[in-house]
Amino acid sequence: MTTLALKYRPRLLSDLVGQEGSVKALANALKRAKESGRIHQAYLFAGVRGTGKTSTARILARALNCVEGPTATPCGVCDPCRAAEQPDQNLDIVEIDAASRASVADARALREQVQTRPAFCRYRVYIIDEVHMLSTEAFNALLKVIEEPPPHAIFVLATTELQDVPDTIKSRVQIFPFRLIPVGLIEGRLKHVCEQEGVEAEGNSLRLVAEAGQGSMRDALTILDRVIAAGDGKVLEESVREQLGIVSAHLVQGVMSALAIGDTAALVEACRELNEQGADWATFWRELVLAFRDRLEQEARAARGPQDLLRWARMLQLLLSRERDLRDSSLPRVVVELALVTAAQLPHLAPLDALVSGAPARPSTPAAGPPPVPSKGPQAAPAPEGPRRPTPVAPQTPVSARVHAAPPSQSSGPSAPPQLRTACSEALRGLPGLRSLGTAPQMATDLRWEPPVLRFRFPGNVRQTLQDLERERANPHVLAALAAVLPGLRELEIRFDEEPAEAQPERPEDRLRREPGFQDLLRLSGGEVLEIRREG
Repeated sequence: MTTLALKYRPRLLSDLVGQEGSVKALANALKRAKESGRIHQAYLFAGVRGTGKTSTARILARALNCVEGPTATPCGVCDPCRAAEQPDQNLDIVEIDAASRASVADARALREQVQTRPAFCRYRVYIIDEVHMLSTEAFNALLKVIEEPPPHAIFVLATTELQDVPDTIKSRVQIFPFRLIPVGLIEGRLKHVCEQEGVEAEGNSLRLVAEAGQGSMRDALTILDRVIAAGDGKVLEESVREQLGIVSAHLVQGVMSALAIGDTAALVEACRELNEQGADWATFWRELVLAFRDRLEQEARAARGPQDLLRWARMLQLLLSRERDLRDSSLPRVVVELALVTAAQLPHLAPLDALVSGAPARPSTPAAGPPPVPSKGPQAAPAPEGPRRPTPVAPQTPVSARVHAAPPSQSSGPSAPPQLRTACSEALRGLPGLRSLGTAPQMATDLRWEPPVLRFRFPGNVRQTLQDLERERANPHVLAALAAVLPGLRELEIRFDEEPAEAQPERPEDRLRREPGFQDLLRLSGGEVLEIRREG
């Protein structure tokens, strides 16, 4: 029995879905060939699987050999058109699988075969699929014939890995990109197929099938074939979710709601339910991330405040950062539970303003009555309500003003706000490939947040250790990571003391960092210094 992917394979350029740019260019080339009698003889179709590369190559062969051709609309009734429907039985359409015929001997045999004239068509078309699989020697053997082909030969190369095709080949062919097909277009095609097959599709089921295709029309049609068989001739949403391992939308929304309110008990229960259902954790994670992305878009379109947007963005960033751990772990449930519980606590963390000032976190809605009396400690008491002035001790001023106005004794050395150091360290440790930067805030003798600049000051003897920070100070990824905890940040300022060593006593932690044995231990273990404490 013919599969849907083969039955509804495109027969004309107009049947191709989602490749309008390439279709238009090929149609114009065929029109010019009809008028001038000349056509380019080597093409390269590049794109992911199932986007129509091989189908388009067959359509091109049919369009070139039609008795009315070259034409973008072949008649479909002449002998060449009918023969093109069965390329395996057509001597003038030669399909070659480069994955199984990749040797230099195969390429040389092809070079000799090319000299043979067509049996009964206008052109002999050579379709070489997965051309990137050819060896270097085979490419070299093929190069000359592609550069100067006989007038009756047309070459159509197809590949999913354009970067693996030598530049010498690329420079001699016309390259046509085949892009991922949008979900909406795939869904429309699936509806058409269901109507033609007399199959009833339920609710959002075809949308799920289209999304599962991931931009490939062939994959989507293959999935549809399977779903129709599982649903006894119908496309049922529950059957689609079961066949594809997609978690119910209700459960995904429940997890997202629990994350929003910090209900860890509900999250643990959801993970237990997913485990009992035998759900695919990677598929569930993808559905959850997409749901969060949609929610973030809704919040942005609703013009929410920066704190609300940042809260959703930080939760989404945390979920994305755990995707690789989930993929590589042998205990995916543990990875999911840990990430969800961690993300659930983000909305309940105190704002950075409150952490840096040492004051208790204020609720989003101000409470009536006088301000609370703070506990005893090194922080100044809150000032009564009144005009705000940028004075060093006014705890009600923004964090940037407090850090800027604080005297050196309050923002340098051990007295620097530990919450600011910790927040910056965590942000830098989350950078892929630059995790070592996370130790810099702890090494600073002075760390000041003076919007839009974050100022670091280090002793001169650690400059070599911090050369990565100096080199990456303008890296947009570094600035973006810090801006997530310090909104408005645009620049890093890094200074090193140049005073003589005897005028500035060396700290014990600096001596430890310079110890070769300690550095070897960090390198061999893959560890890093997260925090330095003085005991006693």
